[in-house]
Amino acid sequence: MSTTAPDAPVTPVSEVALHAALASGTRPPRPSTVSVVLTFGWRGMLKIRHVPEQLLDVTITPVLFLLMFTYLFGGAVEGSTSDYLQFLLPGMLVQSVLFTAVYSGVTLNTDMTKGVVDRFRSLPVWRPAPLVGAVLGDAVRYALAATVVVVLGLVMGFDAGGGAGGLLAGIALVVVFAFALSWVFTTLGLVMRTQSAVMNAGFMALFPLIFLSNIFVRPETLPRGLEAFVDLNPISHLTTAVRGVMAGAAESGDVGLVLLEAAVLVAVFAPLTARLYGAKG
Repeated sequence: MSTTAPDAPVTPVSEVALHAALASGTRPPRPSTVSVVLTFGWRGMLKIRHVPEQLLDVTITPVLFLLMFTYLFGGAVEGSTSDYLQFLLPGMLVQSVLFTAVYSGVTLNTDMTKGVVDRFRSLPVWRPAPLVGAVLGDAVRYALAATVVVVLGLVMGFDAGGGAGGLLAGIALVVVFAFALSWVFTTLGLVMRTQSAVMNAGFMALFPLIFLSNIFVRPETLPRGLEAFVDLNPISHLTTAVRGVMAGAAESGDVGLVLLEAAVLVAVFAPLTARLYGAKG
């Protein structure tokens, strides 16, 4: 008959000793807010590297639009495709980049519905960092789309009176406005329940503003009521400013109006997006 020894008494471990056993070194410092935001922005770039098909909307689509509108309607609108290219290119730059801004809302909605954002919330970082980083990362897509349009336009014979500085200023102006507009679509991405709904609603909102603007035709050729709407359209203001800086004849009032409208969009929709983003947790 075997006997078992009584259980040895358990010695309580102090909290200090437990921490000393678990900690193998000094605790690393918490990353700064800027570092975290840039990291999440870089995440967006890595997603493009793994799924390069995402670049179709910023490379192939702008090329098709510019070629089709220039050679299909140039003769009818301006009497010459080369003359129409001078008028059209800045507007096509605006259109191509603003259409790309819709995907900021689509991407955010995808992260929300797939639970990715819930994982981000468990990290010891500034809570809106994933949101802000994603929007900043999208600015790279805007710059790429703008570069594709401008380079193709130069190849087709666009004469930039403002030189390289005017081209860069036009691209910068469009990217700034697209960044501001992207906050509208991130708000939409948090309100809608599916990615397809975000995309459909975003394009439905943009299409009237894009085509009822001064991108394709001069406002004075339109009916009076429609001309009044076009003159009030913020996209017309952006197109006018971009045409000015690219031609080397920019007016400070046009550029200032665009920057003011961009600031208003950010001031209204960035806090709204942040509030909805926090409420989803």
